[in-house]
Amino acid sequence: MNYLTELRWSPYLVGAGIGILSWFSFLFAKQPISCSTSFARTSGMIERVLRGKKVQEKAYYQKFKLIVDWQWMLVVGIVIGSFLSALLSGDLHLQWVPDLWQSAFGGNPLLRMIAAMIGGIFLGFGARWANGCTSGHGISGTLQLAVSSWISAICFFIGGILAAYFIYHIIA
Repeated sequence: MNYLTELRWSPYLVGAGIGILSWFSFLFAKQPISCSTSFARTSGMIERVLRGKKVQEKAYYQKFKLIVDWQWMLVVGIVIGSFLSALLSGDLHLQWVPDLWQSAFGGNPLLRMIAAMIGGIFLGFGARWANGCTSGHGISGTLQLAVSSWISAICFFIGGILAAYFIYHIIA
């Protein structure tokens, strides 16, 4: 069990693990791995608490019911697994501003949170627009050799490279 305490895991081992998880997802849930719908459902659940059951009448939530399903629990598992991994590896620490960001933009946590919020909004919008996220398209879709998913995955990498270049070389 020494590998559980390592700071960085082999990408080959992790990739194989995700592949095996995908098999089980198809076998037991009859669905591909995906996460972004869980975030949309969660926002609907929060809206339902604030505005009542009328939220469930929206066309989107007619298609994607406001329920805690296996995808929602997968996201919870990702958070718990990340926490346990950081704890076991000894890398658990609070850090409001990552070192790379701090060296480029300074240590202001508010600026970092605003940038992260804007990035999250773009990511959420893109996932809904593409009808899938990096998990849905990048893992499950490419696994099924879906052309749309391969195009999406290629665009994820191009977009990530361009965004990092823009943030750290143009703005900084």
